[in-house]
This record gives sequence, C-alpha cells and structure tokens, in this order.
Amino acid sequence: MKRLFFVAALLAMVSTAFAQLPSVTLKDINGKTVNAAELRNDGKPFIIDFFATWCKPCNRELDAIAEVYDDWREETGVKIFAVSIDVAQNVGKVKPLVDNHGWEYDVLLDPNSDLKRALGIQMIPYVLICDGNGKIVYKHNGYTDGAEQELIEKVRELVK
Repeated sequence: MKRLFFVAALLAMVSTAFAQLPSVTLKDINGKTVNAAELRNDGKPFIIDFFATWCKPCNRELDAIAEVYDDWREETGVKIFAVSIDVAQNVGKVKPLVDNHGWEYDVLLDPNSDLKRALGIQMIPYVLICDGNGKIVYKHNGYTDGAEQELIEKVRELVK
C-alpha cells in the first residue's frame, strides 16, 4: 500500500512539473486582456515571476534579474513575465513601481489571484520557467541573493 501511494505521489509531482499553464484571463499593465495559457516567447523559454508591490524579496529578485536581463535575452532569448498579485485597490501602484525600478518585463496583473490559485502557489516570490512550448519545467519559491543564477542555468539547459 505504501508503494502504491508513493508511486501515485511521484506521478502527481511529475505531471505538475510538466503541466501547461492554466487558462486564466489577466490584463497587462496597459489594460490589454491576456490568457495565461497562451503565453509564449516565439518557441524560446520564458520565466513567470509572481510578485507584489509590498513584497520586499520580490522586488529584490526582480531588481537582481533586471541587472542581467539584457545579457540573458542576448544569450538565450528568454522573456520574463512579471505577474503582480496586488489586489484591485492597489493595482494603481504597480506601474509606478515598475517604472521607478526600470523593469523591462511584460507585466501582468492578477488582482484576484486567479492564476496564483490555479497554479497552487501559496507564497511569493514564486518563479516558473516554461519551455518553448509553454510547459512548466521548473518551479521555485522564495528569494535569496544570487538565486537568479539558478534561473539562468535552468534556462540555458532548455536552449542547448
């Protein structure tokens, strides 16, 4: 019985590790409607980074990535979608924060946490890496200084 449970748990983990993004409607920072299931990067990997304006580790992570983002794009073609989970009454704070930090990411808004909930995300910062077909191949939560190096290493593995 234990073995059966272990196999079932292992299969569940593997299936979610290579899951497609759920069909959830979001808006980008300019108000354009976007379906999360349709996020792509011309066949190249992309990163989805969940953040909030009030989350200090999130902002540190996005700042650290911003410092190397041009190099990452040149080397791998990776694209970053930063998804704000700020509630509706705080959505107006997102664009000023993005502009103030000079982040060149595609910023999406998830004010009801629909995408966050659909992916089973409990805490932020939370990062997903998707392959060129939009399949989730890596997940990570939390941020410590230097953790962005692990992200680019995972992306490099996808573009080999």
